[in-house]
Amino acid sequence: MPPIRTPVADGWFSEEGGDFTLLGTRCLTCTSVFFPREDTFCRNPSCAGTRLEEVPLSRRGRVWSYTDGRYQPPPPYVWDADREWEPYALVAVELEAERMVVLGQAPPGVTVDDLAVGMEVEVVPGVLNEDAEHIWTTWHWKPVPVEGAR
Repeated sequence: MPPIRTPVADGWFSEEGGDFTLLGTRCLTCTSVFFPREDTFCRNPSCAGTRLEEVPLSRRGRVWSYTDGRYQPPPPYVWDADREWEPYALVAVELEAERMVVLGQAPPGVTVDDLAVGMEVEVVPGVLNEDAEHIWTTWHWKPVPVEGAR
């Protein structure tokens, strides 16, 4: 039996119809948008709203900050102990429309040397870990090629 694709955080993103999208919620009282999603109350301290709707978030944004993840995080981080630890780039991205910052890893092969503050990136599907039963899916921030660049 093939491994089951399992999101690392249920309801935080969608892969429906081949389009990969982060999912947030919007307060119907004050229009504030949140990620990760909120299903109970508005996180805006100035609003007492409790009616929230799911909204797709911008697929693109700009690198706000980034760093190298050079050490293996401790449990409960899921990692195959039989595989060698591979460093990764962690990217904070300011979303285009929402103007909020969302953290995520860069895809494998993209290092801090490939990133710059202000660079345009897009959200793409990613894999956090795999085992015999599951492929743990997540999102990655992939640099958008600059038109005209070689």
